[in-house]
Amino acid sequence: MVRFGIKEVDVKKLLFITGTRADFGKLEPLASSAKSAGFSIYFFVTGMHLLEKYGLTSIEVSRMKNITRFEFVNQMEGDPPDKILSRTINGISEYVGQLKPDLVVIHGDRIEAVAASLVCATKNIRSAHIEGGEVSGTIDEVYRHCNTKLCTVHFVSSILAKKRVTKLGEHPDRVFVLGSPELDTHKARNSISLNEVLDYYDIEWDNYGIFIFHSVTSELDSLKKEIQFCCNSLKRTKKNFIVISPNNDPGCEIIFKTIGKLPKSRFKQIPSMRFAYFSTLLKHSQVIIGNSSAGVREAPFLGISSVNIGSRQFKRGGARSIKNFDVFKDGQLDKLVEQQWGKRFEPDKSFGTGQSAKKFTKILSDKKIWELNLQKTFFETSNH
Repeated sequence: MVRFGIKEVDVKKLLFITGTRADFGKLEPLASSAKSAGFSIYFFVTGMHLLEKYGLTSIEVSRMKNITRFEFVNQMEGDPPDKILSRTINGISEYVGQLKPDLVVIHGDRIEAVAASLVCATKNIRSAHIEGGEVSGTIDEVYRHCNTKLCTVHFVSSILAKKRVTKLGEHPDRVFVLGSPELDTHKARNSISLNEVLDYYDIEWDNYGIFIFHSVTSELDSLKKEIQFCCNSLKRTKKNFIVISPNNDPGCEIIFKTIGKLPKSRFKQIPSMRFAYFSTLLKHSQVIIGNSSAGVREAPFLGISSVNIGSRQFKRGGARSIKNFDVFKDGQLDKLVEQQWGKRFEPDKSFGTGQSAKKFTKILSDKKIWELNLQKTFFETSNH
């Protein structure tokens, strides 16, 4: 029997590396589609997934059926990034040495992704980088471009991202435009109602904004002032907000301390959310505020208004629904939030139409991708 051109006697092993709730939301649609096509799916689960403070989101991976999951604790709370990197390299190296995957799928720009890319490059293992070629203006961009140079093949979110990847010297034959995979989930019919979400997370109001703020590791000196300014501004609006905890990056304790002082009558703090629940929450929100990629990719796709603060998502999205705000240059954030509250826009398709998983599986089912030489050469572009 043959499915999508893959013989069952020669089932290929796909290993997905996941360290956060965010990257799993992007990888899950791809993995599910590949599983249905006959690939054998494995997940290496590490990072924030295994930290109780961030909701032990490894349970989200465990809900996937008919996959193999391996958990690796790569850090304790407060460990510096360099130590986390070295431990993760060791853990992934040992696991792939035993598994011998045909392809390792790596998303984005975090420490776990860099570790996986380095291991694959040094062991001559075929690897795929998801969402390379993005710009953000922070150290994440450095990690992301490192992964681009280390990985074998690239699945990017837009034509513009593909151009950036080729400017980094990657051959166009190695770069495929998928769109952002998490949009597949947002596009799909969601059986979870808003009332179910509100009941599950004990949220008392159905008219709310969403606030997500992460630390920028290269701007820690100004972090305290920035997060305090945001929280004070949101309090002045007299509106209700769902506050989702930040990533475990350096400086996150400053954010936790500040958001922990917000009045609980109008601010509901949640460590993490199941992705399908977050999708419903976002679709019914009045505005999303902060510096999460959800504000510049997912919200515009859904036509939801967003206020993007600071440099973390710098130039990453240009939809009409996005209002950029600089704490140190611009005026009153509370007034801007009130202006954007409840506005709806035409869906923005800059990052795809919610068909990423289908495209991913089709590409993997073509023998060309498996015949790409692991030894890359620098591709010279005519653009300067």
